[in-house]
Amino acid sequence: MDNISRRIALKGILAGTVAIVIPERITTLAEPKSLANLNLRLIGNINHSVARWCFSDIDIDTLCLEAKKIGISGIDLVGPQDWPVLKKYNLISSMCNGAEINLVDGFNDLKFHDILIKNYSEMIPLVAKAGYKNLICFSGNRRGKTDEEGWNNCFIGLQKLLPIAKKYNVVLVMELLNSKVDHKDYHCDKTSWGVALAKRLNSENFKLLYDIYHMQIDEGDVIRTIRENHQYIAHYHTAGVPGRNEIDELQELNYPAIMKEIIKTGYKGFVAQEFIPKNNDKLASLKNAILICDV
Repeated sequence: MDNISRRIALKGILAGTVAIVIPERITTLAEPKSLANLNLRLIGNINHSVARWCFSDIDIDTLCLEAKKIGISGIDLVGPQDWPVLKKYNLISSMCNGAEINLVDGFNDLKFHDILIKNYSEMIPLVAKAGYKNLICFSGNRRGKTDEEGWNNCFIGLQKLLPIAKKYNVVLVMELLNSKVDHKDYHCDKTSWGVALAKRLNSENFKLLYDIYHMQIDEGDVIRTIRENHQYIAHYHTAGVPGRNEIDELQELNYPAIMKEIIKTGYKGFVAQEFIPKNNDKLASLKNAILICDV
């Protein structure tokens, strides 16, 4: 009888605990649908943003309005044409774009330098005038080039732009992309390659975009990599591995632990959700992702 009573009492205690804790703040990886109407109370250690292209079927006004409701303060990968919309909702263009040619024709190839230098020379002042800071750039594909050739060519092109970036207090941010699954032959596909370029350039106006999804695929060891190289990182992207979908319990990365490590480095920039929602309620998936990363 004592054992039965103990089990009954324990069940009662646990039930009471759940009743008290869950309404205060959900900390588990809940189903997105259950969060559809949740009024999130964010801790505030992470500056949250979302990549525009992942929610391209939602008009930008609606995305901005809903983003504000759930504590997002930035929209990633937005060019000058949409900056006025962001400003209307008091949102930041957390990672500007529009100067790049594409993802495959980048700074590692001299034949693209003329157009890239022209594009970036014109875009950098626009970014600064709008009150923004980060402007994305890409290495481009290898096309048979060695690492040394890629570093040298990127150095030549970016060196011409860094004085302009410094003048306008803009940071050129090169994205790390995986070459195993999504971007075959991309050159800047390892953190070590990007860090080596950053060390050669030796400028606060050149940093890396550490895409957690991409680097989990190509190299793994995410937390240690962030811990050892955070000084070269200006921005983070998320997505679930494998599949690039929701960052919930159905994928392999421990995002709360990764976010805690990012906070420990003293990082004050943005973490942008860049997953492609599978769930029908895409905004509920976005809310869930913000809750998972808000540690």
